[in-house]
Amino acid sequence: MRLFKKIILSLCLMLSMPVNWASVTSVNLDQAIEKALAADPRIEEKRAFVRKAEALLQEAEGKGGLRYSIDAYLALTTGVDGGFYEGGQDNCSQNCEPRDDAYDFDDGLSLWTTFNFSIIKPLTTFGQLENYQKAAQQNIKIKQEDITLQKEMIKLQVVQAYYGYLTARDSRYFLEDTHKRLSSALELVTEWLEQGSGSAKLADQYALQAGLGLVERYQADASGIENIALEGLKLLIGLENSDQLELKDSRLRPVALPDQSLEEWVQIALENRAEFKQVEAGLSARRALVEAKRASQKPVIFAGVAGTASYAPDRDRLENPHIYDPFNQAALSPLIGLRWQWEADAQPAQVAQQQAELDALVHKASFVRKGIPFQVAEQYHLVQSKHAAMMAMKQSAQSARRWMIASYTDFEAGLEEAEKILTAMQVYVVAYAEYLQIVNDYNNHVSKLNSVSGVYQ
Repeated sequence: MRLFKKIILSLCLMLSMPVNWASVTSVNLDQAIEKALAADPRIEEKRAFVRKAEALLQEAEGKGGLRYSIDAYLALTTGVDGGFYEGGQDNCSQNCEPRDDAYDFDDGLSLWTTFNFSIIKPLTTFGQLENYQKAAQQNIKIKQEDITLQKEMIKLQVVQAYYGYLTARDSRYFLEDTHKRLSSALELVTEWLEQGSGSAKLADQYALQAGLGLVERYQADASGIENIALEGLKLLIGLENSDQLELKDSRLRPVALPDQSLEEWVQIALENRAEFKQVEAGLSARRALVEAKRASQKPVIFAGVAGTASYAPDRDRLENPHIYDPFNQAALSPLIGLRWQWEADAQPAQVAQQQAELDALVHKASFVRKGIPFQVAEQYHLVQSKHAAMMAMKQSAQSARRWMIASYTDFEAGLEEAEKILTAMQVYVVAYAEYLQIVNDYNNHVSKLNSVSGVYQ
């Protein structure tokens, strides 16, 4: 009986415990970025391209290693019995005629097997392989920096979604507060009209109802943007649709204003931007390809060993050293050789193509060196202007809120008309919404300033 009571008590405790059917993830901005970088498959895509570039380098290095060639086949040929002379005689003293029955089938058919092989190693290519290898090495550096650039883009997307969600959520919060105040005012006006007391007019009721409709419309927009930003953030950090995501920031706050000067930001960019590293690697690779194409008109010197063997069991062997018998023979020898192939008309054009690619990259590098400082300057001035605008709108929103609260208080005391509340409310909604948007823009531009200067990298 006691055991039964214990079992019942345990079941009751288990049933009373809350069940968490969906996991809840709580993150701040840094944690969201960290999770996004660990979960985003686009980074793995870029890493796959790095592995491909590494494989190209292995291929270029392998071109300088041992090269194997093997040919083997099994076929049929005519059988041969006897010697070199007519009638199959092995030797002859007078009136000797060589036999001429090579294509007769009197002696039947014979299997014919042949095996040819060579093992060679290039000794020198006069710069072809070395320059192709150098180009492949620089290509790896370019692909590795593509990973850095992809991470940068992901960070900016996370920042945009994170602050976009906070902006929409805070907009919804203040609209809900405004909605409550207008609803209370409407209830008060309705009560005054029903009781026939106060100075309320039917126009006040209609005005408040119209204001509530506008606020509800803005609430719907804010809720939609909030949900979209949250779903986008969940996608970026690798959560499922059923998972719950919470942000640790209770409200949208502006980040600190960077204290570096424009010249300092430009210098940071010149030292850290991945594009500069890619341009330098690209120039080195292109120069190497130009030299490789120029070296293609030079020979390749190689050394190795080669051999051949051929056997037809139903053909008698011919041992005469002055006569080559392709059906029964064997040979093996070390070798040193030279292969020289070039296209007198096409090779200069190939060099010209690579030179043109190099020239184009040189001009692009020149533009990058000018364009990146402009990007830094653009974001720097945007950050400064957005910060100044944010400070102004903060003061404006605070004053508008005080105006709205004062108007509402005066209305409750019967000192103001509903139209005054609506006017103050409209100014407050516009001012505070603009303030939140500017804070969002400011935070994003600070993040972009860090990105274009290479700080994140």
